[in-house]
Order: sequence, then C-alpha cells, then structure tokens
Amino acid sequence: MINKIVRSDAEAVSDIFDGATVMIGGFGEAGSPIELIHRLIDLGTKNLTVVSNNAGSGNVGLAALIENRQVKKMICSFPRTANSVVFPELYRSGEIELELVPQGTLAERIRAGGAGIPAFFTPSSVNTPLAEGKEVREFNDHPYVMEYGIVADFALVKCHRADRYGNLTYHKTARNFGPIMCMAAKTTIVQARQIVEPGIIDPEIVVTPGIFVSRVVEISNPADESKLIAEKMSYLK
Repeated sequence: MINKIVRSDAEAVSDIFDGATVMIGGFGEAGSPIELIHRLIDLGTKNLTVVSNNAGSGNVGLAALIENRQVKKMICSFPRTANSVVFPELYRSGEIELELVPQGTLAERIRAGGAGIPAFFTPSSVNTPLAEGKEVREFNDHPYVMEYGIVADFALVKCHRADRYGNLTYHKTARNFGPIMCMAAKTTIVQARQIVEPGIIDPEIVVTPGIFVSRVVEISNPADESKLIAEKMSYLK
C-alpha cells in the first residue's frame, strides 16, 4: 500500500546531506515551507546550493538557513527584497555566492529540468550582464541566450492539501514554483496543511500527481512568515 506520510517534519528532511542542491518553494511568503526549512537548520546540513524565487526575509525560514551559514550558493531571482537583512550582508562580505536568474527564466529552467530538457534558448537576458559567457544564437533574426535546465537532489514544498499517495493541491500563488520543483527534484518533501484520505481530492483538481512526491508531512497550523517578521522573530535566537 502506497503511503508517503511521515511522522514529523524532522524525519522528512533527515537525509538531506552536505553539499546537496535543494529547491525551496515559495512566492514571497506564499508557499514558503518554513517548518521544513527550520528542521533543516536543526539538522545542520552545510554547503547547500539553494534554488528559490528569493533569498528569504527577516530572520526566519530561508533567511535563517542562510544566516546559519548552511548555504554556499543561492540561485534566485530576487536576492534582495523589502525585508532582506541577511543575504545582502553575507553577499557583500563574500560569504555566499549568487547566480541571478530572471524570474521567468528561473521557472522555465526548473520546468525544463523536470521535463528532461537539458537546455533552451530565451531572449530574456540578451545584451545584459546575465548573458556574459553564455551561448547566443539567432532565430528568425533575433538573438537568444542558452540557459540550462536545473535539477535538484531535494525539493522542499508547501501545499494546501495532500493524500497519502502524494497527490497535491495548492493555495493561490503558492502554486507558482511548487509544482515544477516537485518534478525537478530526485526527492520531493512536502508539508501539507491538511492530509486527507485517498479519493477526497477530486482527480480533476490535482495539481501535482503523487508520482512526483516522495514524502508528505502534515503541518496543520503553519507559521505566518509576515507575522514572524513583523514581530522581529529570529529562529536562531
């Protein structure tokens, strides 16, 4: 009997190893798997390459993972946002690497990786510093930059509802990066607000089929990142 439910968030992330590439879902705070990230901090895994839309906010979640010096490189679109206090300082001091990727290109690189497409061409970064050192070709008299698909060892994703087979639905913009990250990782770890019995989720509304999910843990009352930041909370203190 297929059952992808694990007992705790700590158990769910327990095999993430030093040097792993980890995709972390989220669109701003929407879909950010804070509990899974905090358990990864507790685990103490080092030298991670993290692929995410941004580099975290405040001193919780992804920002706390970076603050704890567990991330050696960020691949993201928005390394600095209104509440970024950790990444900019570490980047200026040379303590963390950055690969900056336009948001649409980042999404397509992840999608391509999950679909087994090694590379593709895009006009997004033509004639910008982001195109330096990359192959450029012309199609229909227009230049395009070649970008490589991204795959990962693990993906940490937050969903709204799941069943024990790993079928997932999402809440609004949490859907932006979650589904493609599930496809592009060898091991996909999901925190769900609710786990229901098989058959409760209408197959017509399943966004991520269970074939792309390795583990599911129920976090029925997930932390609100904006509230933690407003209260100046720090996971490391």
